[in-house]
Amino acid sequence: MFEAVGPGFLFNCAATAGVIAACMLLLWLLSIRLNDMSIVDIFWGPGFGVVALATYVLSADSGVPARRALVTVLTVAWAVRLGLHLFVRNHGKGEDPRYTAAFRSKYTRSLHVQTLFKVFLLQGALIWLISMPVQLAEYLREPPALGLPALAGAVLWSVGFLFEAISDWQLARFKSNPANRGRIMDRGLWRYSRHPNYFGNACLWWGLFLLACDSSVGALTIFAPLLMTYFLVNVTGKKLLESRMSQARPEYAAYIGRTSGFVPWPPRAS
Repeated sequence: MFEAVGPGFLFNCAATAGVIAACMLLLWLLSIRLNDMSIVDIFWGPGFGVVALATYVLSADSGVPARRALVTVLTVAWAVRLGLHLFVRNHGKGEDPRYTAAFRSKYTRSLHVQTLFKVFLLQGALIWLISMPVQLAEYLREPPALGLPALAGAVLWSVGFLFEAISDWQLARFKSNPANRGRIMDRGLWRYSRHPNYFGNACLWWGLFLLACDSSVGALTIFAPLLMTYFLVNVTGKKLLESRMSQARPEYAAYIGRTSGFVPWPPRAS
């Protein structure tokens, strides 16, 4: 099974870990200068793009060109779109209050040390770990051509990418209209899921996982899409956002009552 992986994969893993750690250190220093640690959120997507590009360069003599190109293009396309979306959304708004409450209100002398390890390096470690299917897919020598799992993965990635991009656009457009101030977004894709953007994100990462499953060794990286989905549903995504929304807007309970929490589904009758 492991003979399907080209030489240099372990070196690549060490190298990409070093690259992403260096990126997070530089970002941490920038956050100190800007007095805004929430800039780390903008780098979440681009961080995966950095890993994919670094692996593409390092795997030049190991992987199958078509698979290397496909997984790199898909990862970077998602990374660029998400990074630009978050930059535009967050620009000029200052530090996210979540970071202020979790760190600035609790730590004084050790603030920067705490954020280095608990925010920046932790996120870098997650990027490196979750990107493992991407790194492995670029090093697969077998099969020598794209297989059915890779093609299915590309289709699933496309579905997820469209869900994430369209729902983000719909929400941004909704919020830009002053008439919608204080209202709950329940139109478009948001009529069928309370978090269509997170659903799309999960789908595209399961798609990237399938690209690694062209070889049976790719199944070993299933922890990556599982971890991404878990975070989207139970940690930084759905659970956290719904807790805040339920406290801020009482009408959100009615939206919860009629709308699927994650997987898109026709709304229930009121």
